[in-house]
Amino acid sequence: MRRAIALGRRGMNRGDGGPFGAVVVCRGAIVGEGWNRVVATNDPTAHGEIVAIRTACRRLASFRLSGCELYTSGEPCPMCLSAVYWARIDRIFFGFTVGDAARIGFDDRVVYRQLAKPAARRTIPAVQLLADEARALAREYAANPRRAKY
Repeated sequence: MRRAIALGRRGMNRGDGGPFGAVVVCRGAIVGEGWNRVVATNDPTAHGEIVAIRTACRRLASFRLSGCELYTSGEPCPMCLSAVYWARIDRIFFGFTVGDAARIGFDDRVVYRQLAKPAARRTIPAVQLLADEARALAREYAANPRRAKY
C-alpha cells in the first residue's frame, strides 16, 4: 500500500494527474504498478489502477488476474472498479474513500448516480441502434468455436 501511495505522490508531483497510485500483487510479488497519467497522456482512461492492470496483464501474458490483489491510494472509481471485475482481481485494498476524493475535486458519485438511472434518462443518453444486426453479430460470436473464453 505504501508503494501505491508513493506512486500517486510521484505522478501528482510530476503533474501527470491526480494523487492516484496503484499496485497489482500476485503471490506476494508486484506484477504491475501505475499512477494517474490522465493529464500527461490526454487519456481519460489512464487512471492509476488501469495503468497497473494493463502492466500486470502484459507481464503475466493474461487478461485474467485471478490470484492477484490491487492496492490503490484511493477507492476505485466506477471505471476502475469495472476493470477490477473484468480482470477478476481477488481483492482491493484502498486508502482514501470516494467521499475523500470528492472533497478534493474528483467526484465519482456523479457517475454512480448516472449508472443507477435507465440508459435513456442519463445526462449522456444511450440510444439503441441496429439491434437486429448487432444481435446477429453476437450470435455469430457465440457460434464460433474458436472464440476467446472470457
